[in-house]
Amino acid sequence: MNKVKTMGKLYTFLILLFLYAPIFILVLFSFNASHSTSVLSGFSLRWYKELMYDNATLEALKNTIVLAVSSSVLATLIGTGAAVGIFQYKLKWFKSSLLTVTNIPMMNPEIVTGISMMLLFVFVGVLVDKTGVLGFTTLLIAHVTFNLPYVILSVLPKLRQTDKHLSEAAQDLGCTPLQSFFKVVLPAIMPGIITGLIMSFTLSLDDFIISYFVSGPTSQTLPIRIFSMTKKRVTPDMYALSSLIFITVLVLLILVNISQVRGEKKKKAIKRI
Repeated sequence: MNKVKTMGKLYTFLILLFLYAPIFILVLFSFNASHSTSVLSGFSLRWYKELMYDNATLEALKNTIVLAVSSSVLATLIGTGAAVGIFQYKLKWFKSSLLTVTNIPMMNPEIVTGISMMLLFVFVGVLVDKTGVLGFTTLLIAHVTFNLPYVILSVLPKLRQTDKHLSEAAQDLGCTPLQSFFKVVLPAIMPGIITGLIMSFTLSLDDFIISYFVSGPTSQTLPIRIFSMTKKRVTPDMYALSSLIFITVLVLLILVNISQVRGEKKKKAIKRI
């Protein structure tokens, strides 16, 4: 029995090592004093300083963050409303059909989604007699589109777990259906909404394939910027930028998990009372 536990722990350790070793190496070499990607020449903040003077990269980073925040917020608002609407339907076959249609952007290969959306935007541009239609707006529409299924799939389980009688009780006590939703249902499904928001933000931050097809010359995102650098050589200041993004996302996830744990503890304490 002890051998099985030991093998299980070793197996888990190897999986975690395989997953996170590249990231640790990336962070380590972001502090390297030289351009080398294989030999550490000493500890230095050189590449973090040079990153501050790389205007093209900083502009791409700004576009990426604005896009990720905008698309994740819009996708969360629309996706939450869609999840509530799907949940309210009584016909099982219709609900199942809606979920199937909703999941298509998530299951569809990104290159197919990217090319099809590019053709759609260009077609609409021709209809309205407008050139250079690809830009930030098309990027935003595309990112909201592929983020929606993740929000819906995050919110729906929370809706199923919510007691239906709570909303009815709130309405019996004088709340309108809208007030009962915001005061009773919304707090109950908030963990799912936050999960969908974070997933949307990280997916938008990371996306390259769809963004490559629907972006314009003035709306370059960070993944596209890094891809253009691979044709020559990725400079070490990209290691510094990637390390900062990783640490920021890690801290965000830790804070969200802590808040969710505290919320669950409060709910348990209230139930005991």
